[in-house]
Amino acid sequence: MSEREGLVVASHGRHCVVETDDGQRRICHPRGKKSQAVVGDRVLWRAAAPGQGDEGTIERVRPRRNLFYRQDEVRTKSFAANLDQVLVLVAAEPVFSESQLTRALIACEAAGIPALIALNKSDLVEPFARAWERLWPYRHMGGEQDTAHHYRVLPLSLTQSGEVDRDVLRPLLAGKTTLVLGPSGAGKSTLVNLLVPHARAQTGEISQALNSGRHTTTSTQLYWLDEGRSSALIDSPGFQEFGLRHLAAADLARHMPDIAAHAGECRFYNCTHLHEPGCAVMAQVSEARDASAISPQRHRIYGELFEELSRSRY
Repeated sequence: MSEREGLVVASHGRHCVVETDDGQRRICHPRGKKSQAVVGDRVLWRAAAPGQGDEGTIERVRPRRNLFYRQDEVRTKSFAANLDQVLVLVAAEPVFSESQLTRALIACEAAGIPALIALNKSDLVEPFARAWERLWPYRHMGGEQDTAHHYRVLPLSLTQSGEVDRDVLRPLLAGKTTLVLGPSGAGKSTLVNLLVPHARAQTGEISQALNSGRHTTTSTQLYWLDEGRSSALIDSPGFQEFGLRHLAAADLARHMPDIAAHAGECRFYNCTHLHEPGCAVMAQVSEARDASAISPQRHRIYGELFEELSRSRY
């Protein structure tokens, strides 16, 4: 059988689902390590020979525009490839970890993928107000005119009938492939079901096919938001840890926009921005509500990550 091109739309373990350009889907298995594919990959695949079942084999993965992943001491976890943006969803309750949010945003910066932040549960007035205040540095990095240095933060109150949130989100997702990322309990399932009414049914069908009837949720899955298949939403498993072992400590500052904005002004070219005299970054660390300031919490997280990444190199 000749090779055909397709898009990986779901993955679970070493198995994945490939969608052809005419919309047909087939379970495929990688032929070797070079054909290990993730959701969002364009692949060349080959159907099984007649009489050998209706599954296929991935022969190779097309070159990627980008790959979004995390890496801890033990393993690397790839989320998806060829993304236009990542939507990081956190909630007012349970209280989100700013360290985990920062790690996810750093991974986006390192991969060259724009990020949006959405804060869910605006209906919880006091918890939401506290969480919104915690996100002040992310909303104002670099000033209102400097869109390269701050993140768009969306207030949401996700419910199954959330027309307002649907209307807010759809223009931001139109024509793009978006990975939805967030910790368990933030509301990712509600968001996906709000935008893709049949998502639960699709997930069940693919899970059943991939797992021989066992109802196990697939690790990552792509949903089309429009009939023309120009806008896609990729759902990923919730995470509690987000390792950045694939990054060097010396590169960390340039992946944090508020720190990168001042790092070039330090007295020493190899400044760690932690203790050196004449450090322009440390001079900007302040509780002040100033767009050019670096919040003490952000600088503390930077220091913890710098130490962690320094240790990982030895």
